[in-house]
Amino acid sequence: MFSLNYRDARPIYEQVKEGLRRLMVTGAIQMGEKLPSVRALAGTLAINPNTIQRAYEALEQEGYLYTIVGKGSFAAGKGDGSLARRETLLGQFDAAATELLFLGMTTEELAHRIQKANGREGQAR
Repeated sequence: MFSLNYRDARPIYEQVKEGLRRLMVTGAIQMGEKLPSVRALAGTLAINPNTIQRAYEALEQEGYLYTIVGKGSFAAGKGDGSLARRETLLGQFDAAATELLFLGMTTEELAHRIQKANGREGQAR
C-alpha cells in the first residue's frame, strides 16, 4: 500500500492522506473500491485509529472518497473532487507553469506533459 516516514516533518495523518490520494489518482485504488476500515488500516500501519479517521475525513472533504454509514469508505470517481481542492491545485499548476516557461520550457512541451499525464501521449485533442 504505502509506508510512513516517521522522520518526515509532516503529521502522520497528512502522510496517510497523501498516500491514499496517490493510490486513488494513479488507479491503484479504483473508483468505487472499498477502502480498508479505519481499524484495519490503523492495525496495518500500527498507528492510532483516530489518525486514520482524520485522514479519511480530510479526503472525504476533498472529494476523493465517500462514506456509507455501516458499509465503509469508498474511492470516489473522477470529477467528484471538491471545487476548493481543484482551485488549490490549479493555483499550484499556474505557479509551476509560469516558472517552467520562465526557465525555457515551451508551451508545446507543457501540453505534451499534460497529455502524458492524461494517458494520451502523442494524441491531439
